[in-house]
Amino acid sequence: MRYFHIVILSLMLATTFTSCREDIYIHPSTSTEVDAPRITGVEGFYLINEGNMGSNKATLDYFDETSGMYHKNIYAECNPHVVKELGDVGNDVEIYGSKLYAVINCSHKVEVMNVADATSITKIDIPNCRYAIGHGGYVYVSSYVSPVQDDPKAPLGAIFKIDTVSMKIVDRVDVGYQPEEMVISNGKIYIANSGGYRAPDYDRTVSVVDLRLFEVIKDIDVAINLHRVKRDKNGMIYVSSRGDNAFIPSALYVIDPTLDRVVAEVDVPISDMWIHGDSAYIYSSARNDVMHTTTVSYSILNLNTLRIVDDKIIKDGTDANIKMPHGIAVHPITGEIYITDARNYVTSGRIHCYTPDGVLKWSQTTGEIPSQFAFKTQTAPI
Repeated sequence: MRYFHIVILSLMLATTFTSCREDIYIHPSTSTEVDAPRITGVEGFYLINEGNMGSNKATLDYFDETSGMYHKNIYAECNPHVVKELGDVGNDVEIYGSKLYAVINCSHKVEVMNVADATSITKIDIPNCRYAIGHGGYVYVSSYVSPVQDDPKAPLGAIFKIDTVSMKIVDRVDVGYQPEEMVISNGKIYIANSGGYRAPDYDRTVSVVDLRLFEVIKDIDVAINLHRVKRDKNGMIYVSSRGDNAFIPSALYVIDPTLDRVVAEVDVPISDMWIHGDSAYIYSSARNDVMHTTTVSYSILNLNTLRIVDDKIIKDGTDANIKMPHGIAVHPITGEIYITDARNYVTSGRIHCYTPDGVLKWSQTTGEIPSQFAFKTQTAPI
């Protein structure tokens, strides 16, 4: 039996015979065999489930590729001493070195765990935190800074810099309004500013932060209500605009980090994307508040030509069973595609695994609103 399984089982027994939480209910974990065991160089992945805002139901799942077992809601039983469990709204999850960082938005914290077994190391208080990325011995976390509420007078957001040895915040830099995802390329952080709290007066910039100076050196004008940011193997940067859910559609923009300017626009609706090789795997659940409609689509974008080469990721018709896609990932070795389904946003979600050819391989129930992935590879800790 692998170490991760031993930890889970021992902690289940611990919660049975101790009273760490007295009368506080611990949401039980479950383990289900969904695939055949295999060795690919990837041990598995963590999946964070947001949980509905205000419900304190953020949870963490783990798929162990070496055993084929899917472990649902592992955090509570791995950490029986944490009274309030993971917290309110799990917005992101990031593996960097030997640690796992879960960004818990409305609990205003980053939960730091051991990547081997999801046991808690510490928590770092960051207001209205959004996304995390690790680089050069630090983890950078984007933050709205302001309270969780629409406010046209909300202050500028920020990036917080965490030392991964001391687990302390060592610096911060102010960026645009309500910053979201970020990537690192060419010695710089590129962060998408949404201005979501200031609608309809959205922000439309990507802030460029010099890593050495840790200060903003440029704001690139892109489009309104920016959200996702990814980079390809050549360092090119892809930024999504959510539009305004009415008259301005969602689209994708390409930034050249050697020029620090937009060099291309792709007319494709986008909620999230995952870059694998020379392709971007994209899903969209485009809402139109004027027409009161939501249009779901899936596509594959060739990053060399910036053309849609396939408007169907799922080829066997099982996409009809997905009510509301909310997350996407591609296995770095096998090319298998994972798509999550938030369903109605208040009950358990689902994760679906597809072959690279788009045929359903397995499905599994998750926590509420399954979202972001972090693949655990067999590499030495940083």
